[in-house]
Amino acid sequence: MGILCKAAITDGSGNFEVGEIEVGDPKEDEVLVKLKAAGLCHTDYDSLSWGKQLIIGHEGSGVVVKTGKDIKGFVPGDKVILNWAMHCGHCFQCRHGNQHLCEVASPVAAGGNGYTPGHADPSGTQRNGSPLLRSFNIGTLSEYTLVKESALVKNHSEKLSFPAASIISCGVMTGYGSVVNAAKVMPGSSVVVLGTGGVGLNVIQGAKVARAGMIIAIDVNPNRLTMARAFGATYTLLADKNDKGLLNAAQQVRQLTERGADYAFECTAIPELGAAPLAMVRNAGMAVQVSGIEQEITIDMNLFEWDKTYINPLYGKCRPQIDFPNIIDLYDNGQIMLEEMITRTYTIDELDKAFDDLLGGRNAKGVVVFE
Repeated sequence: MGILCKAAITDGSGNFEVGEIEVGDPKEDEVLVKLKAAGLCHTDYDSLSWGKQLIIGHEGSGVVVKTGKDIKGFVPGDKVILNWAMHCGHCFQCRHGNQHLCEVASPVAAGGNGYTPGHADPSGTQRNGSPLLRSFNIGTLSEYTLVKESALVKNHSEKLSFPAASIISCGVMTGYGSVVNAAKVMPGSSVVVLGTGGVGLNVIQGAKVARAGMIIAIDVNPNRLTMARAFGATYTLLADKNDKGLLNAAQQVRQLTERGADYAFECTAIPELGAAPLAMVRNAGMAVQVSGIEQEITIDMNLFEWDKTYINPLYGKCRPQIDFPNIIDLYDNGQIMLEEMITRTYTIDELDKAFDDLLGGRNAKGVVVFE
């Protein structure tokens, strides 16, 4: 008999319920983790409609309970952050430093959301005697989860709370990494951030860590712009919802920067704004699509003139065993804020409210906290 615990389970058709599951002992290459907190983002809401039954959640932190006999890097009692972009370490992409694009283990790059064949065996988690998949192979909206070793990074901080640790593993990493790892923002440069929700705030923090000289935050929500200032923005522009492609805002950016920004980051997840960062940057500048727009969009090729670069990084080119400890050190040294990003916490039984607040844009970051 395994551990009986609560989990949030979707039917894949837009619905979910909080019910009881059974989590078994870890196999030789698995680790059993007791979740303490799980961050929420739009991907979790999207997962409700992926067409498969699974445990929701892909951001989390907790404590190791038990390890399989082949696990060497963790022992019971270790505080850990869960990482959804697992890697094998030996495929083509891993050998080229792209652990987030692992061709064997990544649930995104290796075959789509949810369960990746050959990597995460769902049989260890069951409901009513039937195996149950875990979102991104980790399913963090559950009191317990079974994961592979590469899904874990130790939390070595003495002061970082479990809720704040949980948000590192997607929202923080995506924003920070898009600046530091993907765009490689240079000291003294000018940066524009379109959309200042959870990811956008971490782009701002990444630009601050990179010592950008000017950080311009753009949003339609004045409350979010106030928060952007607190997280490091040096200028804020209140956008007009009727400003198509944010071209009027782009003109304001050119006035502030003389010729356009060096870098512009799109963090709105609005398909119609997919090309907007191109209008913000100077000739030979860089536009970065951070929010994961996947819809088909039309781009005026004049926006690329001249010599502009447009990139679409995944997960901030995350190298979890390197980047997570760096982010924790930045937090411990007072260089980035994490606790302040959490607007509200919820119990797992309040998940309906948490999703409602997420979709309503009321939180910088909402977190489910387990007893």
